[in-house]
Amino acid sequence: MKRTLEVLFTPAEFNMLGTRDLSGSVCVVFDVLRATSVMVKALSENAEGIIPVGTIQEAVALHHKKPGLVLAGERHGLRIMADQSGGVSFQLGNSPREFTREKVGGKTIVTTTTNGTRALQSCRGASEVLIASFLNLDVVAGYLAKEKARSLVIVCSGTGEEAAYEDTLGAGALCSALVENGFDGRVIDSTRIAMAVYQQEQIDLLGAMQRASNGARLLGIPELKDDVEFCLQRNAIPLLAQMGADGVVMRRG
Repeated sequence: MKRTLEVLFTPAEFNMLGTRDLSGSVCVVFDVLRATSVMVKALSENAEGIIPVGTIQEAVALHHKKPGLVLAGERHGLRIMADQSGGVSFQLGNSPREFTREKVGGKTIVTTTTNGTRALQSCRGASEVLIASFLNLDVVAGYLAKEKARSLVIVCSGTGEEAAYEDTLGAGALCSALVENGFDGRVIDSTRIAMAVYQQEQIDLLGAMQRASNGARLLGIPELKDDVEFCLQRNAIPLLAQMGADGVVMRRG
């Protein structure tokens, strides 16, 4: 049987991954705006690792056990404050521009976001889980071109319970790169949809974000609008990031 290249667009789809046998699959998670972009940026600034968790309470509990952990995350796009967490203001939000070497170099980060951390946790049964963004897209594509897994599952984190245009574009860009480089498996219809959307919008991704729900929202917040253009930089940070069996995201190689 030919291996498959598949794209999941919404949380309803990735929530079902727990019912599938992923032991021969590689999952690739996109949360372009902004969780996976943040992870790639943090690792490029010498963060030791990143622990994605589903809830604010989990993040705070880990921080209490290990006070040296850096607390990061967002709700509704904004940094988590003391009134949301039972008294602890998170040190960082979910803007990749915040994750500088001075703040995260040599440290482990625990993070919770609205969708990205949920998407990562849904992939825990896969043989490998890779973290993808435009920032490291071609490194991920190059790695997957050599990967002989039974299936490649590209997971879009979405926004709320809906599909996210920026994640669809990222998935389409990755799949286009794989197909152009001779992917020899079965390309299913969801993948063709993502590729078609990317090919239509690739000339002006920032313009596409002005029409996207999440992109437009961030562009309307003065302190966050620059995140959008930052996250659309293709191959600005050429590193491979992987979530291990222990749930910690680390730089590979």
